[in-house]
Amino acid sequence: MFESIKFQNFKALRDTTLPLSRFTLIVGPNGSGKSTALNAFLALNNPSLIAETRSAGVSASEPVKLTATWKPEEPGNASSLVTSQWNPQAGIHGAASYESSKVGAILNRTRIYSLDAMAIAAPVHLQPDIELAHTGANLAGVLDRLRDQHPEQFDALNKQLGRWIPEFDRILFETPRAGFRSIALRTREGSHLIKASNLSQGTLIALALLTIAYLPEPPSIVCLEEPDHGLHPRLLRDVRDALYRLAYPEGSQEKREPVQVIATTHNPYFLDLFREHPEEIVIAEKVGLESKFSRLSNREDLEEILGDAPLSEVWYSGVLGGVPVGT
Repeated sequence: MFESIKFQNFKALRDTTLPLSRFTLIVGPNGSGKSTALNAFLALNNPSLIAETRSAGVSASEPVKLTATWKPEEPGNASSLVTSQWNPQAGIHGAASYESSKVGAILNRTRIYSLDAMAIAAPVHLQPDIELAHTGANLAGVLDRLRDQHPEQFDALNKQLGRWIPEFDRILFETPRAGFRSIALRTREGSHLIKASNLSQGTLIALALLTIAYLPEPPSIVCLEEPDHGLHPRLLRDVRDALYRLAYPEGSQEKREPVQVIATTHNPYFLDLFREHPEEIVIAEKVGLESKFSRLSNREDLEEILGDAPLSEVWYSGVLGGVPVGT
């Protein structure tokens, strides 16, 4: 598991450290570095991605550098450092290093998702080992493969879909043209087939999130930009539980490695669901041209500030930081 990432001159993250847990929820205003932090997981393994990320006002002689600390889940094993940097002035045109080959394999299995309903609904050209794209594209192909190769997982996903969205009871497939698949959902009442193109944005995003949660071999690191986007507030607890299913497989009796999950949100209702776990919440704060990260549980006055109030109200008031401020 990655315990932290230190940023130096990486866009708005000029000098800050992002603390990480098995599950981490980053909350903050637009432009505070939330999406930048997610993309850092790709840059750790591919320093060419940071070539154009130098912070505003920073001299070209200063390096753009990421330093991550990775600690094995097994007790007693030492932590490893992962570095990725770019500094042409010093003759460093991209360098990445990690002390464990396992870390490299984990970084190769990092996926960042910013789900888009239109991409999710699109028909898919079938191919071996198809994966979900960062927008949710290829969903029909991933589900088709899941049905054929892991029917128990597919049935469990269908059951959860019916619980999340009781209007539907089954995922079905169509072949719009040779070699292509598209999805449809069957209504519980009347068994009507509703094509993906006619499903709501929230339903499509919910289906993509469920698919990620029920993959038999999920990515090692899953980064999600606003997984609550477009969803009814009553579904947010289910979304949290789906992400916890990835991060804490022992809770659902799954025998696989935990997935490290990092998500971002602006949604106060979603934030409220983590009130009892402030160690999983990171506040992103924009100060001038720079952004800073801080773990909510590190605030010594947290209990005094929260009292009996919902976390969302306290955050919205601005006392915790992580909200837009006027100039």
